[in-house]
Amino acid sequence: MRILAIDDQKLVLIPLESRLKEMGYEVLTETDALKGIELYNSFKPDLVIVDINMPTISGLEVVKHIREVKKSNTPIMILSGNTDDDMITKGFDLGVNDYMKKPLSLTEVGLRTKRLIGLPENTDTTKKYKNTIIQQRCVGVVIPCYNEEERLLSKEFTDYIDKNTGYHLCFVNDGSKDKTLEVLHKLRKGREDFITVYDCEKNGGKAEAVRQGMLYMAKQEDLDYIGFLDADLSTDLADFDDLVSTIEKSNYKIVSGSRISRMGANITKESARKIISLTINYIIRKILSMDFKDTQCGAKIFHKDVIDISFKEKFVTQWIFDVEIFRRITLHFGLKKAKEILCEQPLKRWIHADGSKLSMKDSVKIVGQLGQIAWHYRSGKKDHKSTVVA
Repeated sequence: MRILAIDDQKLVLIPLESRLKEMGYEVLTETDALKGIELYNSFKPDLVIVDINMPTISGLEVVKHIREVKKSNTPIMILSGNTDDDMITKGFDLGVNDYMKKPLSLTEVGLRTKRLIGLPENTDTTKKYKNTIIQQRCVGVVIPCYNEEERLLSKEFTDYIDKNTGYHLCFVNDGSKDKTLEVLHKLRKGREDFITVYDCEKNGGKAEAVRQGMLYMAKQEDLDYIGFLDADLSTDLADFDDLVSTIEKSNYKIVSGSRISRMGANITKESARKIISLTINYIIRKILSMDFKDTQCGAKIFHKDVIDISFKEKFVTQWIFDVEIFRRITLHFGLKKAKEILCEQPLKRWIHADGSKLSMKDSVKIVGQLGQIAWHYRSGKKDHKSTVVA
């Protein structure tokens, strides 16, 4: 039994293809809808699974080709994040057999496929599958790493992407002097479609590592949103996914995690750090003219169309580049618009991890760096060519 799956996002097709092949089906996939139509003509599938929103032509055009041009009754399932009632109605009017809304589990896809065309004779019906979720959106996550050989929580990363499709992790090795690069390559093995290792030969600091990773991931066409996260997972991936949910359901361009203590949240900090953080945050609010409570949380998600604005130029500072990002957004869009597209979202969990590289002495230095930012990005200044400050 043959299945043709057409979706412009490769991160959706890979686990879908894998599951259907495990069930015994012969599967072809295509990210270009026009090429998908050509494949339909030559492959002659027993079932077509197609997304609706694609850049070349709509998935409904693929349905029209099958039903109106080829006059075929080949079963068709739409797998889409488009939940518009008119679109769903149009699909069934054109003759689709099933309409599946993302996110949904691969288990459900398998059951619906079985209901439509049955199971191949060589299927092992006793086999149990893990319940992986196909997400509505595809997300790139940049994770800067410097000497993380001992701290990198590899299993937490791999477990998450195994259960949640649509995530591509980009680990940036920032010139580590230990075996971090070796650990990262081992982590990537067998998951090359979902994990990238970006190697910076020289240590340039967290700001530059994040910048390089964000610009690299912005070139990947099938990603809807791109963010960054600390390697120690002081903010975990489930909380990060909450930030993603917020940006996809709103008009925000940037959603930033916030380590604000609130009822029901597990937020821990060292008391001395907290006092310094409050002092620094007061200065930051004055620089940004915005009531941001926590600019420095290492969990942020961006719409792709503000990546260039935020990361094209090198940062002035190595540690508080987050402030520079918000200042760049303010200068580009204006203060009023910036307040509309920036969102600060409290985290459910944040724990200060042992082995953090930022010392109390470093925290004091930040005050001086804030002065550098205030001067460099002063109002009305058009040219922001950067000089990195250690």
